[in-house]
Amino acid sequence: MSTVTLRAGRVLVAVERRSTVVAAGLVAAAAALALLGLCHGQDWATPTEVFDALFRGGDAAVVIREWRLPRVAAALVFGASLGLAGAVFQNLTRNPLGSPDVIGLDAGAYTGALVAITLLNGTAGQLAAGSVAGGLLAAALIYVLSLDSGLSGLRLIVVGIAVNAMLTALNSWIVLRAEIDVALAATGWNAGSLNGVDWSEVRLPFAVIGVFVLLLVVISHAMHQAALGDEIARTTGVRLGRLRLLLVLAGVGCTATVTAVAGPVVFIALAAPQIGRRLARAAGVPLVPAALTGAVLLLAADLVAQLLLAPVALPVGVVTTVIGGGYLIWLLGMEVKRR
Repeated sequence: MSTVTLRAGRVLVAVERRSTVVAAGLVAAAAALALLGLCHGQDWATPTEVFDALFRGGDAAVVIREWRLPRVAAALVFGASLGLAGAVFQNLTRNPLGSPDVIGLDAGAYTGALVAITLLNGTAGQLAAGSVAGGLLAAALIYVLSLDSGLSGLRLIVVGIAVNAMLTALNSWIVLRAEIDVALAATGWNAGSLNGVDWSEVRLPFAVIGVFVLLLVVISHAMHQAALGDEIARTTGVRLGRLRLLLVLAGVGCTATVTAVAGPVVFIALAAPQIGRRLARAAGVPLVPAALTGAVLLLAADLVAQLLLAPVALPVGVVTTVIGGGYLIWLLGMEVKRR
């Protein structure tokens, strides 16, 4: 065995070991934040009271199981879903700016949800279907307008930003034309919020996200092969057209499902994959660190939103926008320095 092969093997083992350690650290952080989220409320509960309520019942069981636990679970699952969606599109575009909220997919999902709210009854199923349909239509429009680069490169990012701006204007027009009560509800929902989330609202979205996660598990190896370049992917037998279609479906499905319940929660999909990649020191954008980082970020942001102006709970999207805006400025500065 050559020296080069031995060194490559050691590097691979070191990367895998670091990824495992990072994943374990992120899981521990998520567990600590989840416990804090279950303790926090109008009346603070001790960790002992939380565990008693979860596993034995008791006086605080209804508050913790039915009110606080759904919100904590939603923050974790939705954050992981957004992190996965960001990782998918950043791998597709091979660009850290290739995020659903930057290239217009969040805005498209919001357009679909607005149509369901204003023209239909706005039920949970209609919101989910409208969000996924809107996100897919936005993705199709971006693809058509950036055919020269075929879902990769700076051209898609620029086209996506333009489509995002147009869809944002369309969404504002829809809200302005709606009835006053519908417009107020849509405007508040547009901020992205987990306030008042209960089990009845999240059971179906959790199941849908689980299906898309299974799809990503199946095609993750091919996705990382494609991220190395089209020529390398083809030589390893990857069918790029089919792979990209499945990746777009999974990425749009993950972000649109979250939008249908919580509204557009921005910048988690942008920041989580890159933070996870840097923590793991991986060459590409790995899915597991991205998902775990997204879960930690969204849960932490939701706790800040609850604590900042307590007892008034801010929409979590307000906090993620502030954090994500600073991250985006830093990221753009880094990209300019590289060119």
